[in-house]
Amino acid sequence: MTVTVRVPSQLRSLTGGAGEVSLEGGTVGEVLKGLEAAHPGFGERLFDEQGNLRRFVNVFLADEDVRFLDGLATSVADGQTLSIVPAVAGG
Repeated sequence: MTVTVRVPSQLRSLTGGAGEVSLEGGTVGEVLKGLEAAHPGFGERLFDEQGNLRRFVNVFLADEDVRFLDGLATSVADGQTLSIVPAVAGG
C-alpha cells in the first residue's frame, strides 16, 4: 500500500524540506519504519528505546489518533494519509 505521510515543519530538515512523503507499508508501524529507512534520523524522533511511539508524538490516520486504534499495528489502505503531530508545550 502506498501511504502519504505528512511531515511537521519541525522535522522537514530530515526529509530535505518535503512536507509529504509517499511510503509503502501495510501498518502504521511499517510505514513509520519505512520513513526511518528512507530518511535516517527520523526513527529516533518518533520511537523510544522499546520501539513505541514517544509520548509527545501523535500520529493520525485520517482524523483518528492511532493510539485509540491498534497503535503501530493499525492497518493502512492504499492512498490513506498519516499525519505526524508533535505535541507542543505552550504557556
